[in-house]
Amino acid sequence: MPENKKNLAVTIQTKELKFAIMNKTHVTARSLQAAGKLNYEAAAHMQASEDLENSYELIRAISNAIAETKVELGEYLNETTTETSNLIDSDVEEGNAITLNFLLPSNYNSAAADALGGGIHEFVVGRSIYEWYRQTCPEIADACKADAEASLDRAKKALYKRSRPDRPTYPTPEPEPTNP
Repeated sequence: MPENKKNLAVTIQTKELKFAIMNKTHVTARSLQAAGKLNYEAAAHMQASEDLENSYELIRAISNAIAETKVELGEYLNETTTETSNLIDSDVEEGNAITLNFLLPSNYNSAAADALGGGIHEFVVGRSIYEWYRQTCPEIADACKADAEASLDRAKKALYKRSRPDRPTYPTPEPEPTNP
């Protein structure tokens, strides 16, 4: 009996990841500064940007987080990579989309697909911010790591969501004609 798998392509826009990371680090820094927990200089340094001195760390963190995503969700990932290096993923560096192709069991509940994509996005963002804050604001880095791990758990929950089977139906037999 041939296997009946479901294909699911999850596209992650790296420009969206960069924006989310820069925006979250901006909002966090602004909030900490407003609460009097950081001075303006410290708040400025904890904000991720695409400036030359920051961009390498930002895209390296995103590239590493995507690679970790592939490891964590690899059971159903349909990859054919036969070669790798320590270079940053060129698609991440150039701001291109990354597509993760999953080959899932036939009873995968497709209603969970959006949650899977959202969980992957949040994990990559959270994991990247964790790496960023390890260097710029170590006091809050562990909280970001915990948030990233919670996002990964949500993505896994969506990946393992299954549909309930349908009971088979059978045609009802036509009644036999009766002779008068």
